[in-house]
Amino acid sequence: MALTSDELLYLAKLSEQTERFEDMVDAMKKFITLKQEFNVEERNLLSVAYKNCVGTRRTAWRTITSMEQKEEGKGSKNLTILRQLKKKIEAELDSYCNEILQSLDLR
Repeated sequence: MALTSDELLYLAKLSEQTERFEDMVDAMKKFITLKQEFNVEERNLLSVAYKNCVGTRRTAWRTITSMEQKEEGKGSKNLTILRQLKKKIEAELDSYCNEILQSLDLR
């Protein structure tokens, strides 16, 4: 069952309230396909959804980078694990950024 634009907005707001930002992104991606022009509230919901998904990953990336630098100084055997996680986070960031750009370009 496809949701209406009003239902998608409600779902996005509910997802924001429950801090389920990935669900909020999903709802807003679907919303984008239904509407050409956004009002201020709709634009803000889209912004909040992506900002929070990207923001948590940016924080994780900065933490991993700091840990990586400390571990390099020690010659740690855990560098490989840190770098793998860092690459995963970078791929997620890349994915979210490309996703929103593609979604907006399709409009």
